[in-house]
Amino acid sequence: MTSFREHTVEGFVAAVAAREPAPSGGAVAAVTVAAAAGLVAMAARFSGRLPGADDIATAADELRTGVVALTDADAAAYGAVLAAYRLPADRPDRREEIRRALCGAAAVPLQIAATGARVAELAADVARRGNPNLAGDAHTAVLLAEAATRAAADLVRINVELGGLNASVTADAEAHVAVAARAATGAPA
Repeated sequence: MTSFREHTVEGFVAAVAAREPAPSGGAVAAVTVAAAAGLVAMAARFSGRLPGADDIATAADELRTGVVALTDADAAAYGAVLAAYRLPADRPDRREEIRRALCGAAAVPLQIAATGARVAELAADVARRGNPNLAGDAHTAVLLAEAATRAAADLVRINVELGGLNASVTADAEAHVAVAARAATGAPA
């Protein structure tokens, strides 16, 4: 399988629209967080008078690069879930294999949610204190990061419920949503 990172925008969106199991919601959330991080980095670079602007841009770039890699991880995790569900119904360890796969499928969007929350915080800071000419871009980044964090957290919840996994994983995801929501509330419109 070709890495989703190697697609053009049109190629990625076409792959999402195809009748294939991946890329799907997790990969789209990851790409959305990555786009938000790109906007943060750009806005910070145009905010030379903002103390720490270079550090913000560097942090946003690192978050962007890391979350883009999760598009492929999400597809692999979902593939493992599908493979587990295809195991023979009478196989003694089938339920445990499904549970293990769902645990992996919850872990990836949890990472996406964590990254989205951090990107939302950085974006809100740049929207408040950065170059006012780029406030719209920074605010767009906040809103995109918040939405992607919510989407990723919902994927976590779904996988936790399907697998009968520890509810603390959902609580962790919801904590990331709360961080992103606070950032969005504090960002100028």
